[in-house]
Amino acid sequence: MIDQILKVLDPVVLINTLGLAGVISIIFAESGLFFGFFFPGDSLLFTAGLFASQGFFNIYILLAGSFFAAVLGDNFGYWFGKKIGPKIFTREDSFFFHKKHIERAQKFYEKYGNKTIILARFVPIVRTFAPILAGVASMKYSKFISYNIVGGFFWSFGVTLLGYVLGNIIPNVDRFLLPIIALIIVVSFAPIIFEYLKEKKKNK
Repeated sequence: MIDQILKVLDPVVLINTLGLAGVISIIFAESGLFFGFFFPGDSLLFTAGLFASQGFFNIYILLAGSFFAAVLGDNFGYWFGKKIGPKIFTREDSFFFHKKHIERAQKFYEKYGNKTIILARFVPIVRTFAPILAGVASMKYSKFISYNIVGGFFWSFGVTLLGYVLGNIIPNVDRFLLPIIALIIVVSFAPIIFEYLKEKKKNK
């Protein structure tokens, strides 16, 4: 079962199955829909950029679509959080929702404040729940949208262009795709793993 889920969430499988519209839709979902936390945003953007370097996508459409999807996704999350309010902290756990993800994003906020909206873009799971918590906390919208645009730009353009540039300068880069994606996943989850180990050490 787990193997099947991982196969479905493989960036290459997602791109081949869903195409450009699918990439943009997933970026929107991961950016602000509470059930989108399991999507592989970083590796998906990188792989899509790599595909664009090989002529599968128009890089300009990919960049623009990913950026707007990221910003709109965060906006949706913000307004969802604003509407549901503190009730989200008492919501029962389900297949798509776990309070531990909210708690993780909350700790991120306590540490980085409003800059979380930018920094969380590069941290899986936290990036999904950060805009929701901003809405719950009633962050001033003008401030939120400013951070949202900056974070969305650096994340969508940065990760996508990294794949695009490497695809153009490394011959047959697709041969190294799996280890590169694995490295991206490890780097993406490093902050979460570090915080977990730090918390575990503190509680000993």
